[in-house]
Amino acid sequence: MSIIVGFVPTPAGEAALTAGIAEAMLRNEDLVIVNSAREGALVDKSVAAADVLEQAGRRATEAGIRATVVQPPYRDDLADEFLDVAREVNASLIVIGLRHRSQVGKFILGSHAQRILMQADRPVLAVKADGALS
Repeated sequence: MSIIVGFVPTPAGEAALTAGIAEAMLRNEDLVIVNSAREGALVDKSVAAADVLEQAGRRATEAGIRATVVQPPYRDDLADEFLDVAREVNASLIVIGLRHRSQVGKFILGSHAQRILMQADRPVLAVKADGALS
């Protein structure tokens, strides 16, 4: 089994990575770091640069965790793609970062985190950027 972390190059993504590494150490499990881009998108600020992903993987290995970084493209829905990866790797825990968004922002743009929380068929650890657990 493994722990899966949704990683984006933001404070919330960094908090999720930190929590994922801690959980992988505690549970003695591998870590799968997921950073996904919309298929065909020319620019996507949630996509981490190769050096950022390499550093994320290195943080895990320096902590004694076997880590894999994956960047599966998604076509229609990021939450569905992320949950598919969680099932594929038989994740025992999903770790995601949360950021504050207004109700209007959630209504207009939707919330990937909310969909993952509601639709996941395994435990989800949601972490705020300040490190507080939700």
